[in-house]
Amino acid sequence: MKELLVIFISVFVAEVGDKTQLATILFATDSKVGKGGVFLAAAGALVASTLIAVIAGSLVSRFVAESTLKIAAGVGFILVGIWTLATAYR
Repeated sequence: MKELLVIFISVFVAEVGDKTQLATILFATDSKVGKGGVFLAAAGALVASTLIAVIAGSLVSRFVAESTLKIAAGVGFILVGIWTLATAYR
């Protein structure tokens, strides 16, 4: 149960305020679209993309060690952070 809570909190924090949430907010402002429909479509998209990520992670983990994947993910996040900071100061 602890692992599921960690996963939930990690994904929740990563998603709050990201471009997907901002797009969903913009869709919800459209008076022609029902708010329940916006919720169902956005939630369905998140579920589908998460399914793809779980399948991809399961397949990749068969060929690449978990520690290597964690290092690659960490380096990737650091590089994205550096790129974000660099573009903010231009």
